[in-house]
Amino acid sequence: MYILVYLFLCVRAIKAGSHSLLVLATYVIGQTPFPEFAVVVKLDDVLLGYYDSNTWKIIYRSHTDAKYHDEDQQDADRVFDDICRSIKGRALYLKEHINQTRGEGIYVHQKLVDCELLHNDKPGKIHSLDAFNGLDEEDLTYDVELKKIHTKLKWVLGWDKFQSLSLQFRFENKYQPICFKVLRRYLHMENSYVMRKVKPTVRLFKKTLIDSGRTRITCLATGFYPRHINLTILSNGKEADEQIIGNLLPNGDETYQIRKSLEISAEELHKEQNYSCKINHISLDNDLHITLDLDESDVRSVVIIVLMSLAVVAVLIITLFIVRKKRLFKAPQQDVS
Repeated sequence: MYILVYLFLCVRAIKAGSHSLLVLATYVIGQTPFPEFAVVVKLDDVLLGYYDSNTWKIIYRSHTDAKYHDEDQQDADRVFDDICRSIKGRALYLKEHINQTRGEGIYVHQKLVDCELLHNDKPGKIHSLDAFNGLDEEDLTYDVELKKIHTKLKWVLGWDKFQSLSLQFRFENKYQPICFKVLRRYLHMENSYVMRKVKPTVRLFKKTLIDSGRTRITCLATGFYPRHINLTILSNGKEADEQIIGNLLPNGDETYQIRKSLEISAEELHKEQNYSCKINHISLDNDLHITLDLDESDVRSVVIIVLMSLAVVAVLIITLFIVRKKRLFKAPQQDVS
């Protein structure tokens, strides 16, 4: 899972308005309960399909009533068989020739490939990223217009002229036409789900840092889709300096969350500063502004004060009740004597 997350975080950001088809292939050397070869297919950030060496069949997860065709299986077989042979050969080579990976054990080679369709329905670049046991990467980009491959090789295994020509041929005659054909098809079939707009839930709050005594003001936006969002903390209506930007993280319901923070001193906190959070997202008609008001720490303080007041009142009432009861208990004894 660490390697998988690492690869996904390394994927280049897709620009707003464009769409991408992403394939994550994994080849495992060694005894594990998992298939030797497995593939996950995603459209933008929506999981679409799964393929492995146990069945060699593509299994789709449709979010609509769309029907898939036999042509999808043929395309999957052509591309995934090629990827499987490629990363299998590379994994076996690296297992034997990289000193730090000698010996028996489990070895994992992963390849991440994505093709981008621009907002004008024009094919963008195809990007490929490889990693072996989560270490060392091979970064490759195919420029569709120039029909040229740009590589960043970090492994000891380089490309000779024949291998370069073979790779160029595969991208030009197999990967490029199939990737963009499938991307357009899936985008049409899953359009209502992929193009949905979900508004973010936004909170702006502050927290005192015990170690430094400074105050952290945080703006959190969550539950939004698609993932492209602009979030900024403002101080007196102007963008605050030195904002700490958090990572864009997925939620369990295929939406996203992100946060930005700003740390200020006690002196800045007591000045007449007006802090707010500005959010721009495709699901919103206008920019959303949230002003820092009574936050969780303030609420906790109020609750504690109220509870303490109630406790004092309760103690007084109980004390009066006990004193009165004692007096009533002693009265008959005095009469008897």
